[in-house]
Amino acid sequence: MKIAVNTRLLIKGKLEGIGRFSLEILSRLAASHPEHQFIFIFDRKPSGEFVFGSNVKPVVVGPQARHPILWYLFFEYGVYKVLKKEKPDVFFSPDGWISLRSKVPTLNTIHDLNFEEHPEFLPRYIVKYYRRFFPRYAKNATRLLTVSEYTKSDISKRYGIDSAKIDVVYNAANDSFKKLSPDQIERVKVKYTGGKDFFLFVGLIHPRKNLYNQLKAFDHFKRETESDYKFLIVGDKYSSTPELDELLKNSDYSSDILFTGRLSIHALVDVYGAAFALMYVSYFEGFGIPIAEAFMAEIPVITSNRTSMPEVCGEGGLIVDPDDYHAISEAMLALHNSKDLVKRLVENGKKQSLKFSWERSAKQVMDALMKTAQS
Repeated sequence: MKIAVNTRLLIKGKLEGIGRFSLEILSRLAASHPEHQFIFIFDRKPSGEFVFGSNVKPVVVGPQARHPILWYLFFEYGVYKVLKKEKPDVFFSPDGWISLRSKVPTLNTIHDLNFEEHPEFLPRYIVKYYRRFFPRYAKNATRLLTVSEYTKSDISKRYGIDSAKIDVVYNAANDSFKKLSPDQIERVKVKYTGGKDFFLFVGLIHPRKNLYNQLKAFDHFKRETESDYKFLIVGDKYSSTPELDELLKNSDYSSDILFTGRLSIHALVDVYGAAFALMYVSYFEGFGIPIAEAFMAEIPVITSNRTSMPEVCGEGGLIVDPDDYHAISEAMLALHNSKDLVKRLVENGKKQSLKFSWERSAKQVMDALMKTAQS
């Protein structure tokens, strides 16, 4: 079978959530199915690390998809041209965009509909594009994938898509994440926090991630405990708010709030394994990969009661209202005050993590591709 794939988000050094999904799934598909040919469609010259085997043919077409107009041109002209020339049996898009002009059977992946629920978190022109095209991308696809039961229900209800057309394929954590030894934990803490315990946040610094209320909760936690805990923030700055900037400027504990920027996978494994707990109290997530990563690292989680996060977290963490920084702080205090609670959550998280496997997810994607091609 010849499988064409939209691989525009496989960009070296810039893999975010959907890019990581693409990497983990496609690398496994290419390795485990040498009998199939894969046509990877890039919008720029790819790094050789993304050409996963001799059964992968990279094709570069323009324009580079960095703006709504360029998104449209890339998919309706660049991708369409490749599909017309290569004549694949199926086209797979891991990121939600497809060519509406193409008649090739298409498996499309829509990770979430955050732009429908929270348009305030995105520029207006991007929301306008998404709201115009994503219903069409959903309806024109032969089949759909998504990454949680929550998002499956959301897509079905909002866009009137038959739920039988939508398969759920969970994200997972990289196999590198693991529990660290006491000596390793101490080494990592010395490197990043001067040897102090720390809460960890991983993700883009973006209003949707609700860092503001999490840092307000940290301020309250510090006042209540008078502890020397730090708050380590890992991720690129996508956008900020005046409120967040003001909080960081005026916090009595600003010296305890540490920013690392993006980290390599090896460094990320270290900070997860050494963290006291993961803070992931977002407003909206299609899945929430950091929760699965925390389970692999065997640390407890504090997360949100919104969207997919209770589904992903299960009983492996404390689930709170993201609008209530007092509730977030109470969860932090509960972990601080009870080793038994921490131990119970870690054990529950290890059990919950068994639901998430890239190997299983890749197999499910291949099954969906076969169904799509047969359609």
